Amino acid sequence: MSALPLPAAAAMAVPRAPFRSGAFTLAPLRLPDDVPVLHDWVTRDYARFWGMQQAGVQDVEAFYARLQASGTAQAYLARDAEGRPAFLIECYDPAHDEVGAHYPVRPGDCGMHLLLAPYERPLPGFGLQAMRAVLAFLFADPQTRRIVVEPDLRNERIHRLNARVGFRPQRVIQLGSKQAQLAFCTRADHLATLGDPMSAVLSRPDPEAVVDHLQPQAWARANRLLLCKALAEFAHERLLAPEPLERDGAWQHYRLAIDAGLEYRFRARRYALEHWQLDPESLTCREDGAPAAPDAATFVARAAPQLGIAAEMLPTYLEEIASTLSGSAFKQARNAPDAAALVHAEFQRIESTMSEGHPVFVANNGRVGFGADDYRAYAPEAGAPIRLVWLAVSRQCATFSAIDGLDAAALLAQELGAQYPRLLEHLRERGLDPDDYLLMPVHPWQWFDKLCHVFAGEIAARRIVCLGQGQDAYQAQQSIRTFFNLDHPHRHYVKTALSVLNMGFMRGLSPYYMRDTPAINQWLWTRVRGDGFLRDCGFDILREVAAVGYRHPLFETALPPASPYRKMLAALWRENALTRLQPGQRPMTMAALLHRDDAGRGLAPALIAASGVGCERWVRAYLRAYLAPLLHCFYAYDLVFMPHGENLILVMQDHVPVRVLMKDIAEEIAVMDPDADLPEAVRRIAVAVPQEIKLLSLFTDVFDCFFRFLAALLDEQADCPQARFWEWVAECVHAYQDAHPQYAQRFAEHDLFAAMFPLSCLNRLQLRNNRQMVDLADPAGSLCLVGTLDNPLAVHARVRTEPARAAG
Repeated sequence: MSALPLPAAAAMAVPRAPFRSGAFTLAPLRLPDDVPVLHDWVTRDYARFWGMQQAGVQDVEAFYARLQASGTAQAYLARDAEGRPAFLIECYDPAHDEVGAHYPVRPGDCGMHLLLAPYERPLPGFGLQAMRAVLAFLFADPQTRRIVVEPDLRNERIHRLNARVGFRPQRVIQLGSKQAQLAFCTRADHLATLGDPMSAVLSRPDPEAVVDHLQPQAWARANRLLLCKALAEFAHERLLAPEPLERDGAWQHYRLAIDAGLEYRFRARRYALEHWQLDPESLTCREDGAPAAPDAATFVARAAPQLGIAAEMLPTYLEEIASTLSGSAFKQARNAPDAAALVHAEFQRIESTMSEGHPVFVANNGRVGFGADDYRAYAPEAGAPIRLVWLAVSRQCATFSAIDGLDAAALLAQELGAQYPRLLEHLRERGLDPDDYLLMPVHPWQWFDKLCHVFAGEIAARRIVCLGQGQDAYQAQQSIRTFFNLDHPHRHYVKTALSVLNMGFMRGLSPYYMRDTPAINQWLWTRVRGDGFLRDCGFDILREVAAVGYRHPLFETALPPASPYRKMLAALWRENALTRLQPGQRPMTMAALLHRDDAGRGLAPALIAASGVGCERWVRAYLRAYLAPLLHCFYAYDLVFMPHGENLILVMQDHVPVRVLMKDIAEEIAVMDPDADLPEAVRRIAVAVPQEIKLLSLFTDVFDCFFRFLAALLDEQADCPQARFWEWVAECVHAYQDAHPQYAQRFAEHDLFAAMFPLSCLNRLQLRNNRQMVDLADPAGSLCLVGTLDNPLAVHARVRTEPARAAG
């Protein structure tokens, strides 16, 4: 943990008397006597996270002299039983430290930094013993209620140590140039790690800490923003019809009456594809004739008849709305980097900073099933490192599949390293034969909150054996159940089943689907790599190279195929975007292009400004990388994806998109020809889709669900009129068609320049059935089509001339 700048002067307890705990005695730092020891420690390579490697002896003495005199911090040196200096701790008041700006400081909070001695032969368990001694010392003061730490995010050794003594990670914060993991440990949390008899009572997290973000101002802001989104998207889907009032330049004022007693007024701009952009500050509400604070839950409850929400669906939808609001308030409390800073941020920093979920869905962060402590541990925006739980599952019920040339042993040896043989030995120690089992990772929440009781019989029968936590730290991605390896950044992504309800689906994984996943990915990868146009565009896929799924014997026979209980135990491994980069390139989730910081500034306009190439060149490059490959897959192969922001990784060079990497393949890919010649293992992706709606895979998924938002943002903030954006889209389509005249008949059959196209309503699906909004066996049949949208490409259609007819 790095030594931070000294806090401002404030009252703090005087240095405490020497304190003995275990093998250590802690006493206030003695200056200048202890300086030579400290200087030796802080300037060694192992102490690089302390941030004082270039300090001289006098610098170190001056720093600690100021710290001891500050009145808000104290340093203590611990010695072991032989009198050798063992470790240094710095205790400080977070209210007078930089970290205090990143969370609501409460009475009884005590910040702490720990630096262990560089023993050549340290005591067995030295780090754990030292940390326990520190917590015993701090909690010996009855005024200390909670200990706060903020180690460097890269310092995995200290993260592991913190977890063992009871620290609970909260979120990633930016402290100067350091990305830090904010974590708290209460007295109850620490006692629980010691087997204290009261731990069963005290082991839950601090009940105040999990609601720190629910402050009145943040809650009001979250409601205002979500209500604006709800009004915009429900008007877009023609569930609501705001009444136009006076104009205000480019803005139009509107009135919307929900019932006789609830009315909203706001101003908005209207863009192509009936896109509504509301001004949040203009939104006012009157309830029963009196001014009222905008409240999203009240709106949903009162508007339920207009929105078509059935009585049995309303409670769950209100819970999703409440969770989405809570997440919004949490994101406001993070002090996240602004758009200009995010331009230069690392991949995982961007992933954890996104302020919005799916751009279309109103209740897009429901995560029904997570508790408040689960949210802070596992949500992508919390940025907390987690460790997966590893199971051994009987081959009688489990199936492993992989691309050609990859077997389970080779994959697991690569992914687990030295832990792999230890897990196998763990099975042997229980008298079990490793050859009878497959190893698989599961989400910690899935294990503790679902599998331990739902699969209790399988565990008792030793068809499932828990092997404990893995060693590597992972971070949840935007898709929440996919994880990036923080300890070994070039290892595979891991995707696991997660039985939480979010955006109309329980987020499980089907063992049946997992069986064919690698084969589907390999087939697609071969096709993509073999296509010259896709290669020229730089289009590629991140293969799901292996998968494992467990079939519960009873659930398989007693429950229907679509049951979420048949999708509770499966996982896959996906290739890593970092392995596909050239020098000077960096990855970024495409969802980031729609991100707005806390001040409303968009990341896409900031990227354009930083690139220096201008909006037109930037957008053309983006369309060449993203849209052109989708056009080719559709027209050349009848092949479609689910190409929304979370499923695409942009490869950026000098802040300009140069190519894209598609992910989440097997569950969201289709060949829209039931008679397509496909290998047997790939057959399930061939689907029958009515000719008249095939093009919705582009009109809806690309134009309506992404481009309409991006066009409005660039129009608003990048000096890029939306008409120009759609003109560049049209030119991209024309360029593709000109280069591929062999598909002229298909261009005519599926005309991207048609005057209009059907409006496919996603929120209506969720409002109709928020537990399973689409029948995965017949997704086309589940569509909710309501009228048409005017196509912004229509004005750019080329005039088709008929051959001249002979007179006579």
